[in-house]
Amino acid sequence: MNDRGGGRLEDGSCWFGKPITSLVLRADDEALADLAERAEETGAARLAALLADSGPLVDFLRSTCVLSPFLRDSFRRRPAMLEHLFDEDLDARLTTILNEIDAFGRQGGTNEAGLMQALREAKGEAHALIALASLAGVASAQTTVRRLSALADACVGAAVDFLLIEAHDAGKLTLPDRDHPAEGSGWIVLGMGKLGAAELNFSSDIDLIVFFDPHAAAVTEPYEATDLFARLTKRLVRILQDRTEHGYVFRTDLRLRPDPGSTPLAIPVGAALVYYESRGQNWERAAMIKARPVAGDLAAGAAFLAELTPYVWRKYMDFAAIADVHSIKRQIHAHKGHGEVAVKGHNVKLGRGGIREIEFFAQTQQLIAGGRFPELRGRETVAMLRALAKGGWITPQAAEALGAQYWFLRDVEHAIQMVADEQTHTLPEDDDGLERIAHMLGFADAEAFSAAFRASLHMVEGHYAALFE
Repeated sequence: MNDRGGGRLEDGSCWFGKPITSLVLRADDEALADLAERAEETGAARLAALLADSGPLVDFLRSTCVLSPFLRDSFRRRPAMLEHLFDEDLDARLTTILNEIDAFGRQGGTNEAGLMQALREAKGEAHALIALASLAGVASAQTTVRRLSALADACVGAAVDFLLIEAHDAGKLTLPDRDHPAEGSGWIVLGMGKLGAAELNFSSDIDLIVFFDPHAAAVTEPYEATDLFARLTKRLVRILQDRTEHGYVFRTDLRLRPDPGSTPLAIPVGAALVYYESRGQNWERAAMIKARPVAGDLAAGAAFLAELTPYVWRKYMDFAAIADVHSIKRQIHAHKGHGEVAVKGHNVKLGRGGIREIEFFAQTQQLIAGGRFPELRGRETVAMLRALAKGGWITPQAAEALGAQYWFLRDVEHAIQMVADEQTHTLPEDDDGLERIAHMLGFADAEAFSAAFRASLHMVEGHYAALFE
């Protein structure tokens, strides 16, 4: 299926722990020479020495700098990102960064500006290394999305811990355990969509819904809790998404909460349960399939989702719900770029045969059958395809084919976004741009990539169409 043109390189093991995949590209030494100069200036002596030499790892870095302006600029700004890989391989370095992020929110003497800078620098390094591992062929799409999701979890958690400790020290809350501020705080931060499923894409924003329990152990004034947690949530968003000289952490979207035009940023759990049970829409039920507590009071978050179980997972699906499913399908087909199977300018996420069709294929059947079959209540797309096959809802062949295409299309999506760290899902319209994506994915040329991409879209389209026939 994937007619990859790249070979295997043997000298990347000191950084990646395993052989790396070559990137197909004409030689271009300018970007590499610039990086070598910056390495010298910043004291990254081992990196400078490596770049002055030759070999497969240097060739890989040269191609990386040309294919991904985002990575080129990231490494040029901070050559230490690569210098660290002489002391720790990439997996170990990512673990170190996540541990550092986890501690940021609980470190004494840190103000909000200091936290914002620390989060941005740590996220920037982790983001670049996750991309590098993907391009090197040592991290699958599944590994990449999990790493990105773990990074987002850590950053949100650090910001939440910081804000809770600050509120505690100011006398606005009384935390049961200041060393573990989130426990018993009553502040519930749910990750939705790709974050909730631990399937975050490379340049994704993060969808959050924030609730709170006004009767939690930490809440000293229940009647003032709405205002307090709304203010804390507003600051949480600012910490994560405001652009500074150090960049941003994650763009953050709170619009999936109940009635976002008229509700506060943080909603009491009691009011939320009443809303979902009396006014919740079927699209909100579908969204809650992927909901996951990612920060704050995780136990309270799990309890809230357990309370929502009868709302999300109904034993019987009514005609209105089935009509909603078909309405969503029509909306997907109405999206620009869905009308034909193309390569140039095709939207990998929303276009015909794309990622959204695979997700909808699984979620539709989860909504229909999950009330009676708890094994269909998972968040991860490919795992649920396998569960559907095991239960006889789809064939094993359909689950295997759609699962393979899901990860292939996620790789394509990541390559598109790794070029310039832009939140786009659309393949380039020009020949040079398409050739770049092909090379990033290890294909010999754009023609080989286009053939594999068309075959993938047609396969997904066929299974998706059969679901509604």
